[in-house]
Amino acid sequence: MEIESLVVLRGRPSLQAWCPQCGEETEMIPLNAVGVVSNLLPAEVQDWIESSELHHTVAPDGSALICLNSLLRRVRRATGADPPLI
Repeated sequence: MEIESLVVLRGRPSLQAWCPQCGEETEMIPLNAVGVVSNLLPAEVQDWIESSELHHTVAPDGSALICLNSLLRRVRRATGADPPLI
């Protein structure tokens, strides 16, 4: 038996921003808030950004914004829940 679940907690309104890689407006989270949606450390996520595995952009204040869709896909791939994209 295989069980998969995803819990998304919202403590504030979502941040919508343009994701250049998705080519659409999507939900974004600041790099320093990644720990809120996963047990990943910001340094791990930074490695994924540098390897182009995560969609990201820069906020007006200069902070990194991560595309939540690409983060969820990457986490699923790391856990074996999602096959790699070809």
